[in-house]
Amino acid sequence: MLAGMASWASIEGPLLFAHRGASLERPENSLPAFELGLALGADVLELDVHPSRDGVFVVSHDPTGARMCGVERALSACDWSEIARWDAGFGFIDREGRRAFAGAGIHPSRFDDVLDALPDALLNVDVKDAREAELRKLLDVIAARGAQSRVLLTSFVARVLGVVRRLGYQGPLGLSQREVVRLVFTPAFVTRCLPFAGRRVQIPTRSGPLDLTRPRLFRKCRELGLSLDYWVINEPTEARHLLQRGAAGIITDDTRSLAQVFADAPETSPWRARHER
Repeated sequence: MLAGMASWASIEGPLLFAHRGASLERPENSLPAFELGLALGADVLELDVHPSRDGVFVVSHDPTGARMCGVERALSACDWSEIARWDAGFGFIDREGRRAFAGAGIHPSRFDDVLDALPDALLNVDVKDAREAELRKLLDVIAARGAQSRVLLTSFVARVLGVVRRLGYQGPLGLSQREVVRLVFTPAFVTRCLPFAGRRVQIPTRSGPLDLTRPRLFRKCRELGLSLDYWVINEPTEARHLLQRGAAGIITDDTRSLAQVFADAPETSPWRARHER
């Protein structure tokens, strides 16, 4: 964990993101995965949140507990008191095919508990879906801890980001899926006239037949002052190629292997300077 770096405005890229924490080695979106991701060299923890029935934001990629907890229940249909008892280690399968963390006492996390447990971490929070009243609670949780400068909010759902902007969130924002489509297909002079509210573009390398790593997109993002992050990149060779092209961030499950790429790549001297300190 890097003291003094808990601000998106003050950290210099390229950035290494731990996707759902160090999710190749620990149960995804769990505190052990987040702590290991930071220890291995991640600049940012990427995580997902869903509201429970009683308005608690639960750190989970899926809307149900089926895959990771073995519970066929929707988070939105359960109170936090029930979700808190689920076994979040059940769904993790290691390289040998074992459920190495089942029954190990790992439970789902509340988003506010993650903020409290990791006060110096930059967080990239994907809000899967939520109503306006729930989003107000989420912004209150962040504001109560003075964490706006270190919490980037993003969502595939354009409506969610629209509400977050209307509610006056003071922290950084990503682009919705709809905005990414506009970025990719609209000429740069048009987007300059109708600028985006978010500052980070987070995309895969391909969308069907469309190659999203072509130099034109990198140039457009530079012209518009947008940072371009790629997910989910687990192959070191692919990560090196994207860094050479000018990627602002690499989002990975394999934090350990990609940290070695960042330790060696010519483009990542700011990362090395941070971690040497």
